[in-house]
Amino acid sequence: MPLTAESLTRFAGLLADRSRAAMCLALLDGRAWTAGELARHADVVPSTASEHLTALVTAGVLAEQRQGRHRYLRLAGPEIATVLEDLGSLVGERARPTSLRTARADDRLAAARTCYDHLAGAWGVAVFDALVAKGFLTGPGGQGVTPAGRAWFAEVCPGSVETASRSRPLVRECLDWTGRRSHLGGRLGAALLERALASAWVVAVPGFPRALTVTSTGREAFADLLCVDLVPG
Repeated sequence: MPLTAESLTRFAGLLADRSRAAMCLALLDGRAWTAGELARHADVVPSTASEHLTALVTAGVLAEQRQGRHRYLRLAGPEIATVLEDLGSLVGERARPTSLRTARADDRLAAARTCYDHLAGAWGVAVFDALVAKGFLTGPGGQGVTPAGRAWFAEVCPGSVETASRSRPLVRECLDWTGRRSHLGGRLGAALLERALASAWVVAVPGFPRALTVTSTGREAFADLLCVDLVPG
């Protein structure tokens, strides 16, 4: 379906409301949230949140699942997360920290975080750069996978290269708001984060949604696999 001014205006209008934008950004952590949780996060009453969520579901931005009395919402897919992250990178405006906790959260997110289902932040950028430098990714910005890259991913993330998907590319260059540089999205980006979480290379930071800590095991693994080594942050 071709892009039209009308369709672009409708989509932009959905995100022009601060409450709807806040809900969508919260869902970048890849989890399903209840309608009540999203209402509290956006600081709106449940009835208002329900109207916003219904509009986002109808537009295909969010997907919903009902379980008992609860209504669970998540982003409709990784492509929606990519659009949100790219918009954030292009806007380039970050709120000034209002407290020590906010400043710490910003630092943690800048160092390592999830971008829906793949690794982002300074560590994500470093991993992407290393994959390109080693010749595992090719193209102007690392949009393709070389034979050596396929072999590397097949060893590190078994089954990731063979997994077929019509709706999601194998790799995607995802612009990171950390330094306006790229990290790895697509199916291989998701597979690499899944391996990192399963192997405890990275762990979630309690109390800081989306933030990750790269463990000592992870530092050793990234150094061995890709010669990636960042100063602890």
